[in-house]
Amino acid sequence: MDSSRELVEYLIKQRGILKTDCIIDAFLHVDRADFVVEKFKKESYGDYPLPTFANQTISQPYTVAFMLELLSPLSDSLILDVGCGSCYTTALLASIAKKGRVVGVEIVEKLVEFCKRTLSKYGFDNIEIYNADKIPDKNAKYDRILVSASAKSIPDELINAMKDNAKMVIPVQSSILLIEKRGGKLFEKEFYGFAFVELR
Repeated sequence: MDSSRELVEYLIKQRGILKTDCIIDAFLHVDRADFVVEKFKKESYGDYPLPTFANQTISQPYTVAFMLELLSPLSDSLILDVGCGSCYTTALLASIAKKGRVVGVEIVEKLVEFCKRTLSKYGFDNIEIYNADKIPDKNAKYDRILVSASAKSIPDELINAMKDNAKMVIPVQSSILLIEKRGGKLFEKEFYGFAFVELR
C-alpha cells in the first residue's frame, strides 16, 4: 500500500473495520506517513505497528481504526488522548472533532517535540499537547477518552474525568475495554487479543 486511500480501502474491504463516515474521512485526511519516523517511512501504510522513540510505537492502523470505531467521537466532543505518542490518533481525533477539542498527554519529551512539529503541517486549532504523566487539569471532564498504552487496571483518575454519557477506550493487559458512563454507572465491554506498550 502506497497511500492513505489504499490503506482506507484495505481497512474497509479486507479488514471490515472502518464503517463510520467521519472516521473514514479522518483516515483519508491524516496521512500516517507524516507520523512515522524517517527510518520507517517506506512502511508507513503497512498494517502493523512501527517503532518511534524511546521503545514506543505508532499503533497498527487496524487497531487504531478499531479503537476509534468503539470510541465514536463526535464533531463537538471534548477528547482526552492519553499516551498520544506520535500524535497520529490525536490528529485523527482532531479531524473528527472539528467543533470540539483534543487534549493529548505524552510522557516522552522527544515524542511531544515530534508531535508538535508534525501537527504544525495540518494547522489544527483544536489540539493541546502536554508533556506530562497526569491529566493537565484534574477537574476537567471529557466526552471521550482514548488511551493508547496498556494499563494494569483502569486508573481512577480517568474514570473521574468522564462526563456522564462519556465513553473511554483503554487497553488493559491484552484486551481493549470500552467503558461507558450512564447515569453515574459504568458499563464495560471487553475485546480480546491486542498488544500495546505499557502505560506509565
